[in-house]
Amino acid sequence: MTLEYKVPVRDMEFLYFELLNGKGLADLEGFGEADEDTVKAILEEAAKIIETDILPLNEPGDQQGCRLEGTEVILPDGFKEAYTKYIDGGWTALTAPAQYGGMNLPYSVGYMIGEMMCSANQSFSMYPGLTHGAAKVIEIFGSEAMKNTYLPKFSEGTWSGTMCLTEAQCGTDLGLIQTKAEPLDDGAYELTGTKIFITSGEHQLTENIVHLVLARLPDAPPGIKGISLFVVPKFLSDDGGNITDRNPITCGAIEHKMGIKASSTCVMNLDQAKGYLIGQPHKGMQGMFVMMNSARLGTGTQGFAAGERAYQGALAYAQDRLQMRALTGAKFPQQKADPIIVHPDVRRMLLTIKAYTEGCRAMSYWIAQELDIAENHADEERRQEAEDLAALLTPVIKAFNTDTGYESTNLGVQIFGGHGYISEHGMEQLVRDTRIAQLYEGTNGIQSMDLIGRKLPMHNGRLMMRFLTRVDAFVKENMEMQDAERYIKPLAYAVDILKDTTNWVAEAAKEDPNHIGAAAVDYLQMFGLVTVAYMWAEMALVAQQKDPEQQDDFYRAKCETASFYMAKLLPKVQSLMLTVMTGADSLMNYPDECF
Repeated sequence: MTLEYKVPVRDMEFLYFELLNGKGLADLEGFGEADEDTVKAILEEAAKIIETDILPLNEPGDQQGCRLEGTEVILPDGFKEAYTKYIDGGWTALTAPAQYGGMNLPYSVGYMIGEMMCSANQSFSMYPGLTHGAAKVIEIFGSEAMKNTYLPKFSEGTWSGTMCLTEAQCGTDLGLIQTKAEPLDDGAYELTGTKIFITSGEHQLTENIVHLVLARLPDAPPGIKGISLFVVPKFLSDDGGNITDRNPITCGAIEHKMGIKASSTCVMNLDQAKGYLIGQPHKGMQGMFVMMNSARLGTGTQGFAAGERAYQGALAYAQDRLQMRALTGAKFPQQKADPIIVHPDVRRMLLTIKAYTEGCRAMSYWIAQELDIAENHADEERRQEAEDLAALLTPVIKAFNTDTGYESTNLGVQIFGGHGYISEHGMEQLVRDTRIAQLYEGTNGIQSMDLIGRKLPMHNGRLMMRFLTRVDAFVKENMEMQDAERYIKPLAYAVDILKDTTNWVAEAAKEDPNHIGAAAVDYLQMFGLVTVAYMWAEMALVAQQKDPEQQDDFYRAKCETASFYMAKLLPKVQSLMLTVMTGADSLMNYPDECF
C-alpha cells in the first residue's frame, strides 16, 4: 500500500511568488528566464515525473535495498530507468550555469524540485543530491580545465559528485583526518586512505562519479589548517572529457542502515588514487564548506519534505478511520462511529505536522531566495544582507527542520496507531528514513553550537542584527493589522524572549564557556520557533490581504494554521528560555563516577 503523496504545487507557488516575490528574481542578472509562467510550468512538469516515475520506487527500494557485488553496488530495480528519464528531461541542468550546458535558473527553483524528490523517495534523491554542491565547489575554486571537464558532465547528469570527509577516527573533528596525498611529477597527486559514510560513493546510475576528497599533503600543518581538497574521479578522462582509465578509488563495503536503504552509503578505499588539487594547499576547508552548507540546506529540505508526506498520509487515514464518537456527540450518526479526525488529540497532531511543515518550507524557501540574491543582486549591500541571513539561518534550517520533521513522522505513526507501526501502510518507513537527517552533514548538536558559538558573535553580532532588524520592522509595521492579537503580538512577545535569552547567553559565556554548550540545542529550537512564527505571521498577512473573490479554503487554512502555531507551538519558547537560563551547572557538576 503506497502512502499518499501529491506534490503541494499550490503551496510552493504561494510561497515563491506571493510571499517571497520570486517574480523579482527574474530581474536579476542571468535569471531572465525565471519568469512566473516558466517557473510554474517547471513545477507542474517536475511533479508529473516525480509522482509517476520516482514515487512508486520508494517502498520497493526500501524492501530491496542495495547490495555489493565485488566493488560494484547494485541498486534496486527501476532506479536506473527512472534516473535516465530524469536526466533526459534535463532536470540536472536546471540551475547549472548556461556556459556549461545548464539552464541557469535560480537555486531556489531547484530547491523546490529537491523537496519534491525528498518527499517522494528520499533514497533516490540522494544520488543527484550532492552533485550541485560538488559543481559549486569546482565552479568557485577549480581551474578552468577542471570546470570544462566536470561541469558540463554534471549539468547533463551523466557524471555525479560526492563529498568524502569522514574517516573511522574522525567525524565532526576533521582535523584528525589521516588520508594522505603525495605529489606526482605531472602536477597530480596520489591519495591513500579510507573514507566512510560516503553517500552515493558507488552506483551504476552515471558513467562517472567525481569524489571531492579531503586529505593531507606531506608538509601539512597539524589540525584543520593542514587539510587540502582534491578531485578524485572514479574514471580518469582525457582533455576532451572522454573516460580513460579506472582510478583505484573503490567501494570496500556498504552500510546496512536503519533507513534510506536504497541509498548506497559506502566505505571508499583510495589505493594511490589519482587526484587533482582544488584551490590552494592546506585551504581545503574553504571549498568543502561551500559543499557542506549546500548539503545542510538540502538536509533541511528532507525534514519538511518528510513532514509533508506524513501529513498527507495521516490526514487521509484520519478522515477514513472510524473509531468512537466525538466528545460533543455523533458527527456522522449514519455510521457506526465517527472518523478519528473529530477527536481533539488527532487534530492536534495533524495541525502540528501541518504547521511545522508549511512553516519550515516557508523559512527554507526564504533563505533559498536570499542565496540567489546574494549571488546575483546588483546592490552590494543587499548581497551582503542576503549572505548574512543565509549564514545565520543555515544551521537553523538544517537542525530545526529535521527535528520537527522527525517529530512529524512520529506523529504520523501515532495517528495511524498500530497500523502505523507495521510496514504495510508506509508510515514507519518515513520515520526510519528521516532519522538520519538529524545526524549527517553535522549532527544537530553541532549545528546548534555553530549558531550560538560562531554565527551569533560573527562580525560583532551583525548577522543577528540583520535578522532582528527585519523581524522588528515587520512587527512594528503590522501591529495594527487585522487579527494582530492572533499573529503579531505572540510573535513580538517571542522575539523579546529570544533577545533576552541571547543576552543572557552572551553574559553567561564570559563566566563559563560550558554555558554555551549547555544552552545550544535549546537556543536553536527557540530560534527556529521564532523564525517560523515570523514566517507564519507573514503568510497570514498575505492571505488576509487577498480580495474577497480570491479567498478560498487555501488562504483560510493559512490564517487558521498560523493561529494554531501561535497558540499551541510558539509558547514553547518560554520553557526553552527557562531551561537555557539554568546554565551548565547541573550537567558539568555531575560526578563522572555517578554516570
